[in-house]
Amino acid sequence: MQYYTVRCSVPVVQKKTQASLHAHDLVKRYGNVTAVDGLSFEVRPGMVTGFLGPNGAGKSTTLRMFLGLDRPTSGAATVNGRRLHELPHPMRVIGAMLDARAVHPRRTAANHLSSVARAGGVPRGRVGEVLELVGLADAGHRPAGDFSLGMKQRLGIATALIGDPGIVIFDEPLNGLDPEGIRWARSLMRQLAAEGRLVLFSSHLMGEMQLTADHLIVIDRGRLLADESVDAFIASHTNEYVRVRTPHVVVLRDALRRAGSAVRAGDDADVLIVSGATTERVGRLAAASGVEVFELTLVRDSLEDAFLAMTTIEQKAA
Repeated sequence: MQYYTVRCSVPVVQKKTQASLHAHDLVKRYGNVTAVDGLSFEVRPGMVTGFLGPNGAGKSTTLRMFLGLDRPTSGAATVNGRRLHELPHPMRVIGAMLDARAVHPRRTAANHLSSVARAGGVPRGRVGEVLELVGLADAGHRPAGDFSLGMKQRLGIATALIGDPGIVIFDEPLNGLDPEGIRWARSLMRQLAAEGRLVLFSSHLMGEMQLTADHLIVIDRGRLLADESVDAFIASHTNEYVRVRTPHVVVLRDALRRAGSAVRAGDDADVLIVSGATTERVGRLAAASGVEVFELTLVRDSLEDAFLAMTTIEQKAA
């Protein structure tokens, strides 16, 4: 559970306005196993979109199909309305980090980025820019094999951004980052979106997903479960309630029930949990009943609660 918070949005300064990722009835089978099953959605620019699903839901397979690494059994995964291999300069259109460990351990960070830039027709001067951007400017000469997991994550992000793309995909970009690194990655993704770019990322860290993402795409067993804003998803699959602490539990409980509110005991003897009422209504009833109140809080379940509630229902239905 978490207390209700307000996340301020970042003004969007449009730069990359034509970006789009579109899954068109995607199906991917490996023998008798269906990893992705009729999946359709569209990711839009100018916001951070979170990609959620339990382990084995088909997230990585879907991302690989967008990047041309896996061929769909049927359907299509398009980038700006075209398949990736049809784009003349794909690295300048889309960048991705699927596995931060996919770097030769004896290559320095600068050499790795230089080779990627050369393969994509990107100016060499971009190497220093992205190393600075991800906080590795002083480590560019070091072999990637000497990097910590967090530094490898930063190098993977730098690799995704080398072509200055309008679309960025990050698969678990927060793994291995310390708290400062997580805050930096969160700010980076929101800044990229504020520039009008399309940002799609997956993470199992639900608290960070709730802080970072504006919109969610949720899948399970390769099928779409939700395609909506973070706030709408939480509101649809969880409950709000009022937590009130008072030394006069019985008096307030009876008053609330007479007023039609659902009331149950809280985690402590002096706490009531009230459903179907606002803090204002509970406060007025307490005042009218002459009851002291030491705490009056509106509580909303977290994104983690919403996600677990939805996926549990789906598993039971299966």
